Amino acid sequence: METIHQPQFPSDLTAVHVALFIDVFNAAALKARIVRAATLTGPEGDAEREALNFAFVDASLITSALHLQTAISQASLAAAQNTLRTKTVHSEILWALCPTNNISEAIRRYGISDTSKALFVVRVDSASVGDVEERMRGVVEGRVVPLSTLAELVDWQAVKKYNKLNTEPAVKKAANVDAEHAIIDNIVISSVASKGVMA
Repeated sequence: METIHQPQFPSDLTAVHVALFIDVFNAAALKARIVRAATLTGPEGDAEREALNFAFVDASLITSALHLQTAISQASLAAAQNTLRTKTVHSEILWALCPTNNISEAIRRYGISDTSKALFVVRVDSASVGDVEERMRGVVEGRVVPLSTLAELVDWQAVKKYNKLNTEPAVKKAANVDAEHAIIDNIVISSVASKGVMA
């Protein structure tokens, strides 16, 4: 797990804890648990929502660490300015990643699915939140690996499809696969960075 510090934001947004899980085998059960938690009431519902108070991001659609960090920064900024378009800073991360403004589509495409095998688990909180990694491991059944492992997990075809980049001239003219991936990464990062301004 890595922690990103955001001292420019209010105290409840100053630390971002990020873990990359691979070989996830409880994705369907976890998704069902998240859906159920949204409908629970009373203390049981509050406790379950707190246990699941993370952004669960499909790692196969994240092109680089900067791509994810840009979405986290945009979501944190929206939370700090009280301009969230979704219910929480964690769902706002998914919205920021999605090239459209459709929140349901953002959650469906960039969030956890029944078949997710690799997940970024993100918690935006204060620096004194406690043992976040242990709490992450308590809900996700898989292996935590270094964030640098992401390069092996990206589904570039899906990224191009969802971002409508298959006909993008710069992508088509790329000299090789590495150059193509770098161009795509730059485009999606720029898209996330400008989304808050454009919305």
